Order: sequence, then C-alpha cells, then structure tokens
Amino acid sequence: MDGGDFTHVMAFLYAFLKGLGIGVSIAAPVGPIGLLCIRSTLSKGAMSGFFTGLGAAVADAFYGAVAAFGLVVIIAFLEQYRLYIGIGGAVFLFALGIRNIARKKFLEQAADGSVVILRMRSKAGLVTDFVGTLFLTLGNPATILSFIAIFAGLGLSGEQETLKAMLMVAGVFTGSALWWLFLVRVVSLLGRSIKASTMTLINRISGLVLIGFGGLALISVL
Repeated sequence: MDGGDFTHVMAFLYAFLKGLGIGVSIAAPVGPIGLLCIRSTLSKGAMSGFFTGLGAAVADAFYGAVAAFGLVVIIAFLEQYRLYIGIGGAVFLFALGIRNIARKKFLEQAADGSVVILRMRSKAGLVTDFVGTLFLTLGNPATILSFIAIFAGLGLSGEQETLKAMLMVAGVFTGSALWWLFLVRVVSLLGRSIKASTMTLINRISGLVLIGFGGLALISVL
C-alpha cells in the first residue's frame, strides 16, 4: 500500500468514526426514545429494549443519508408536511403515555419481594417495538435539520465524497445502535434489583413524561 492509498483508507476510516460520534451524540440525550427503550427493557426484557432502540437507529441512519446525499425531494416533503408529521408523533406519544399509566399487569411480586417481569418476546412484539420507534423518530422533522447542519459543517467534498458519505451514514447507524445496546445492558443490570412497587411507579412516571414530551412536540409544530 503506497502513501496515497494509505491516506485514502485513513480518510474513509475517519469518515466512519465521525459518523460513529454523530450517531452516539444524536441518540444519547434523554428523550422519549430513551424513555421507551428503558421501559421496554424493564417490562419486556433486553431484546425488546434493543429492538426499540434499533428502530431509532435505523431512522437516524435514514435522516443521515438524506442530509449526506442532499436528497432535496425528501427534505422538501418533510418540510411541507411537517405539521401533520409532528401532530402524528405527538398523538403517538400521548397514546403511549396513557397506556403506560393505565397498564395494570406486566409484572409479579416474587416471594423475596423482588420483581418478576412478565416478558413478551414474540416476533410480533419485537417488530412492534422496532416499528413504533422507527416512525416516532421519523415523525420528528427537527431531526433532519440537525443532520443537515452537522453534515454541512463537516463539509463533504472531493472525489471520494459519495463513499465518505456512505461510511458516515454507516457510522451514524453503528454509533446509535451501540448506544442503545449499552443503555439496554445497564438498565437490565439495574432492573434485577428493582422491586415490583418501584416498577409500577416507574411505569406511571414514564407515562406522564411521555405525555409531557407529546405536549412539547405539539407546541413545537404549532
């Protein structure tokens, strides 16, 4: 490998690592997706929690691709229907919040007082977890604006621009997915020591917070 090839390899690796950092930075802040991931992990197990986060990772990669490749048609569509998309996302959050508060039975109390989670690991359940957060993340037009600003600031240019953009998008997905995997692992470890009464309280509080996020989303689009 000569000096030129090595430089190109390092440039591509750097593009991927930049995408990795973007993916983590977009996913890490606490928000409705993080709350849903935590709740799914506690109530239905680590696999459900990871699929919940994976839906958001795919949506992040999609928006990253839109920003990286300058897909003007998609950007124009999102801007044109921003109000309706935002209202749909807010209604979805309201529904999830009310469901959390109203849910009566998703765990049992063991003899020692610890929580026994009634896990539901059906394929249909995992698909629902994935699709729910996928569309919830896609339903936030502000996300695409964040990606456009980030990618424009990084300045993709040169003859390898397309490949660099692809690697950055792959990095965004990888970084986001790794964050959700980390969060699910931490929550799974902590969840083993949570009592059933505490889990019920967490479920109700998360419902109220989701309703609050829905209200903020509705205010932002109106």
